[in-house]
Amino acid sequence: MRKKLGVALIAIALLSLTLVAQQLTYPDTARGNQVDTYFGERVADPYRWLEDDNAPDTTKWVEAENAVTFRYLDAIPYRPGVKRRIEQLFNYPRYGAPFRNGEHFFFSRNDGLQNQSVYYMQKGLDGPPEVLIDPNRFAVDGTSQLAAFKLSKDGKYLAYGISQGGSDWREIHVMDVASRKTLPDVLTWVKVSDIAWQGNGFYYSRYDAPKQGEELTSSNDDHKVFYHRIGSAQAQDELMYEDKANPQRFHVAYTTEDERFTILEISDRGKGKKGNALFFRDATKSGRGWRALIPDIGDDEFAVIDNRGDKLLVRTNHGASNWKAVVIDSKNPAEKGWVEFLPEKPEPLEDVSSAGGRIFASYLKDVASRAYVYDWTGRLENEIALPGPGSVGGFGGRRDDTFVFYTFVSFGVPPSIYKYDIRTRTSTLFRQPEIPGFRAGDFETKQLFYTSKDGTRVPMFVVHRKGLRLDGSNPTLLYGYGGFNVTTAPGFSSTRLALLEQGVVYASANIRGGGEYGEKWHDAGTKLKKQNVFDDFIAAAEYLIDQKYTSPQRLAIQGASNGGLLVGAVANQRPDLVKVVIQQAGVMDMLRFQKFTIGWNWVPDYGSSDNEAEFRALRAYSPIHNIKGGVAYPATLITTADHDDRVVPAHSFKYTAALQHAQGGTNPVLIRVDTNSGHGASSTTKAIEQAADIYSFIFKNLGVDPKY
Repeated sequence: MRKKLGVALIAIALLSLTLVAQQLTYPDTARGNQVDTYFGERVADPYRWLEDDNAPDTTKWVEAENAVTFRYLDAIPYRPGVKRRIEQLFNYPRYGAPFRNGEHFFFSRNDGLQNQSVYYMQKGLDGPPEVLIDPNRFAVDGTSQLAAFKLSKDGKYLAYGISQGGSDWREIHVMDVASRKTLPDVLTWVKVSDIAWQGNGFYYSRYDAPKQGEELTSSNDDHKVFYHRIGSAQAQDELMYEDKANPQRFHVAYTTEDERFTILEISDRGKGKKGNALFFRDATKSGRGWRALIPDIGDDEFAVIDNRGDKLLVRTNHGASNWKAVVIDSKNPAEKGWVEFLPEKPEPLEDVSSAGGRIFASYLKDVASRAYVYDWTGRLENEIALPGPGSVGGFGGRRDDTFVFYTFVSFGVPPSIYKYDIRTRTSTLFRQPEIPGFRAGDFETKQLFYTSKDGTRVPMFVVHRKGLRLDGSNPTLLYGYGGFNVTTAPGFSSTRLALLEQGVVYASANIRGGGEYGEKWHDAGTKLKKQNVFDDFIAAAEYLIDQKYTSPQRLAIQGASNGGLLVGAVANQRPDLVKVVIQQAGVMDMLRFQKFTIGWNWVPDYGSSDNEAEFRALRAYSPIHNIKGGVAYPATLITTADHDDRVVPAHSFKYTAALQHAQGGTNPVLIRVDTNSGHGASSTTKAIEQAADIYSFIFKNLGVDPKY
């Protein structure tokens, strides 16, 4: 009798949840009559008023939408259990790889559920660690983040940046390391900046403070480089570079380890140029002007890695879509004098760094890292044997280091720190986290290759519990990004285990637009070719269905930022293909993205509605502008945050309103607007809460009954 009663109660609960989904009443969102004309085509924009996220009407709308969303989420009976499980999986010590400055080593550590990781220092590798800076003390709610960390060459000072609530704006402070005393130096309105030490101060980049009544969204013009001397007020900082004739250019300065060269990197992405120019100053020479290393901004990228005397080692894709490294003589930087150091290979050159008199280079072979060591003549010394297919990062250090650290990670391997001895050419495991309840042998990872619409071969990783039956019934989450030359590399997520252990299959598609196969792969997913990105993702979903991993009713898709654009466009083009869409902070208004904060920075990837051919391409897939009334769209959860000043919340607000208005089926369309958070979760607490809500939404709408 008790068993029958339990079954009945579960049935009632499930029926109640079904009714909640079917009886959702969304806020009555006002539709305006705004119409814009682009090259003779009239385009309606009825939710233009939602672009003002500080307006009282918008605030009321957000409150009303959040009320609907959390009423829905609160009705999911296992949601508290999902959150508890994620907390358990997240609660383990996490370390950052150590790095040396003088006789001290520095590293970050999170005990498990700390909102922010704490930075420590210790004398030698065996000395007792001491807290250097604890970001959890920045704010009571734990949402202020340590956004920059740069020690002076002599280790006397630490310059560090603070981000309030996840904003891209930074405030730089300075600490006396020996005493742990914070100095009076405070630098504001810093954005898109390095902290480049030279002598008793450092270079940094900033914007002017907003004028009275000016919105922050209007404060992203005229990026300047300053030099700050320790102990002086910001008003006394020396202006080192500005370009009022080109207000949307980025100007970022950094220095070589010996502080001889100051490098000035200039980009002009608002004009659609993917590359950058390089200028430099030589501290051994008199004069205050900048000399050109790469004088013109085009589509080629250049970055100085290190110097040896007058010679600069530069990583570039100039004439090398898979990247290469060249040596440029600062006394005679003309291209005809360049010397190839690492010639282009069939595999993309992922990263280059220097330490201990060696050059470390990592390449990508079918999305898996390979690591190599070279001497300063460019001669290969050896390959570093990695634990298996995965991602590697680190290797940087000082010229007098005898060993370096690197971090290896994969879908089944949590971030593991290795120590590489330069003399013996051997690696040893230094630290590997232990995650409660995680056994790598319970899961398996496969790399699959499928064919996209135009015949392109695309890789995809699939992770699941061992013993999976390919019968088309498995709940599956497909993730993608596809933009900005970003490689969707193998990575580990302890929170993802909460999905995998419930039988969910996780798939990560390495679609075009990323950097998996070099610049050609990236370029094939940009501007007029952006549809390739969506075709690749659709083909990934179709492949998972054809191979009996899942079915349309058991498939969820997820993407964030540019990936939010991806899943929004795919849901419009193939609403029949998926059951659930998780759209996080997506770029959804492709006709106006360049008008908000630094959205113009994305023009090299997307194009601009100010160009007729690019407008036609953007109009064809812009998520907001391709929603059709009466269509049964998938269950959709949209997330954004009030401090996201990169992809402003207006994108998600307008998309939500349009999709709720058009929804022709019973699937929910909800938006979750976080507070004191930015383009990503601003604290561990917020990351766990968001993951619990997303996973609960996926479980409910894919018909998964998690055992919590």
